[in-house]
Amino acid sequence: MINLRTTYLGLELKNPIIVGASDLVTKIENLKAAEEAGAAAIVYKSLFEEQIHLENQQMDSQMNSYNNRNSEMETLFPDISHAGPKEFLHNFRKAKNSINIPLIASINAVYNESWIEYAKLLEDSGADALELNLYSVPGSFEKEGRNILEEQLGIVKEIKKIMNISVSVKLSPNYTNILDVISQMDNAGADGYVLFNKLFQPDIDLEKEEHIAPFYLSSENDYRMALRYAGLLYGNTSASICASGGIYHGSDVLKLILAGADAVQVVSSLYKNKISHISTMLKEIEDWMNKKGYHSLKELNGKLSKKKTSDPYVYKRAQYIELLLKSGELTKENSLR
Repeated sequence: MINLRTTYLGLELKNPIIVGASDLVTKIENLKAAEEAGAAAIVYKSLFEEQIHLENQQMDSQMNSYNNRNSEMETLFPDISHAGPKEFLHNFRKAKNSINIPLIASINAVYNESWIEYAKLLEDSGADALELNLYSVPGSFEKEGRNILEEQLGIVKEIKKIMNISVSVKLSPNYTNILDVISQMDNAGADGYVLFNKLFQPDIDLEKEEHIAPFYLSSENDYRMALRYAGLLYGNTSASICASGGIYHGSDVLKLILAGADAVQVVSSLYKNKISHISTMLKEIEDWMNKKGYHSLKELNGKLSKKKTSDPYVYKRAQYIELLLKSGELTKENSLR
């Protein structure tokens, strides 16, 4: 029998497939469906401080709009549907009580005090681990990148001081040297890394000539950047490594485990193929392992990492070099057509 067990953030998981944070997991029926399909853990939708502030402003506006009540109003009561972080925490606890697999909390705060406050509240609400969404969209020409990194490192250090559960950092790929960043995150106490955060990108509607916020899903093969850095990190950090982005098939999961990831997060694949697709991915993994004669996922972990490969360029510029070497062949082939 194939043993797919792995360890992520100190959690013993039955397999490496984790459902990543999204709107999908806000519904209890989807949480149960994911568990039934074989998900090993779930990351609950992120607690966004900016959203809470916006909803507070909207609620205040609704409340104030009822200051001048009159007899022709249809109702005297405002449409209040927001209770700040209390509502989020209530839903988180309901989600936690509805499943028997680990539920990982995720936060994206604005102020240092908020990061610490929300982290502790989520731990007290039963989170099995915590995921910090650390990224920064530059809004000032004067602020140095070093200052941004120092702020992020400070957040990790302060949260680690008060938490009794493991803390992972979901990183952007846009650092100058992400390996150096991770080394410093290690020193700050991070227990794991999620590679990588899919950042919102604005777009423009040409017909309306206005900005739009489209809902973008990851594309197949987007996992390759995570594969590169999982391969580079394996054996060079004691923290857990989790890959995210463009993971659609069991074969994608296997590649990332071979590179050095301990687990993966899937979201876009579930939107496109439904939650039940998790069971298909697991079967694909087991079928391949049976075919190859593997009995345990641990036999694969990091087998093709930089640490265990004899090719020094494979995680650096191997494909680029190979393309250059073959450029003559490609030019000749095209000239014959």
